[in-house]
Amino acid sequence: MSEPLNRRDFLKAAAIAAGPAVISARGANEKINIGWIGVGTRGYAALDWLHTAAPNDVRITAICDTYQGYIERAQDRMKTVWGNTPKVYADYRELLADPSIDAVYIMTPEHLHHEMGVAAMKANKHMYIEKPLAHTIEEGYDIVHAWEKSGKIAQVGTQNRSSSIYKRAKELIDKGMIGDAHFVRAFWYRNSLPNDPAWRYVIPPEATTANTDWNRFLGPATKRPWSPERYFQWRLYWDYSGGISTDLLVHQTDIVNYLCGKTVPKTCIASGGIYRWTDKNDDREVPDTFSAIYEYPDNFQINYSCYFGNDHYGYGEQICGNEGTIEVMNRQDLYFTPESFKGKPPDAVKSREPIHLNGKADFNEGDGAISHFRNYIQSILGNEKPIAPPTIGQQAAISGHMATISFKNQKKVIWDEAASKVHFA
Repeated sequence: MSEPLNRRDFLKAAAIAAGPAVISARGANEKINIGWIGVGTRGYAALDWLHTAAPNDVRITAICDTYQGYIERAQDRMKTVWGNTPKVYADYRELLADPSIDAVYIMTPEHLHHEMGVAAMKANKHMYIEKPLAHTIEEGYDIVHAWEKSGKIAQVGTQNRSSSIYKRAKELIDKGMIGDAHFVRAFWYRNSLPNDPAWRYVIPPEATTANTDWNRFLGPATKRPWSPERYFQWRLYWDYSGGISTDLLVHQTDIVNYLCGKTVPKTCIASGGIYRWTDKNDDREVPDTFSAIYEYPDNFQINYSCYFGNDHYGYGEQICGNEGTIEVMNRQDLYFTPESFKGKPPDAVKSREPIHLNGKADFNEGDGAISHFRNYIQSILGNEKPIAPPTIGQQAAISGHMATISFKNQKKVIWDEAASKVHFA
């Protein structure tokens, strides 16, 4: 069982995050050697993102995955985009044991984050780890403690914090443009045809136990017979994923924390279920319809919803202040709308004009992932500070885990900050 991380520990950890980084004794003019763990769907796409973010500062010298087909695909991409052939590992521990590697990217299913994250810190590597930080609250604290002891740079993949559109939204909120805010709506809606249900990624027909290391993929999870569905569509099963709560929701509770200066909610109640795809042969476990209500200290609430059967409203956060509203839609469009007060606004509000900004048109930026990668690399070089260190990643993950725990138990969950644990109302 992990030790809890109290407020003092968080402040200490934040100081570590702010400290200078030294990449290697080889000298500052040399590139950072990157080891890449996980080259599946997101890990593969992110090879290009890093090349865009920091092509002159890094080189990927090693890749690791448990499916040979992913390894081969990544090798081809490395030759095309990066112009080199990295070493190949099936066991991430062998990659971490390579003394030439300065930093790692961990782009694996969330149930593997704990053992890989702790091992990376013990191996004295800088670490980028995808969200959620870990599969449970306790595992997340283990990673935070290991990072504290390491003194290394670590970044969690909640990339909205690096988005220019969200940074501008925070500036507007901090300037008082919306007044006091006590209520936020956040939502993520998707849709697809029946032959392409959510998270049912295509299973390569050539995938077998001969070219897929099933036992390494399972790691600490329950041992089961080979299942290509569980391997390639892992987000649908509780053993490897928190579903909507930890894959989607954490992005939005995290960015609300960032925008509004919040950390961990004090309560959560969640509900939902498998409403969209109900075929009797479908073995998915996580819901496709999900809602959660969070209460924070200081009279603040987030009302969250997600549905995989309609995408009309898309993705967004709406920060509802008593003098105006900030909306960020689809990670691209920022809207500020002042309150009308039934046509009689006070002078201070009357002078505020509506604002619309677009991420690509105004900042030449997508969802912030490339900027997030750049921030990680520049932090290793000592030029910046990580915008999402493990303390921040743990706060985001806790909100997701609270929703999962509430949903599974059909009870309201209360966060005990002193004990760093949840209990039921």
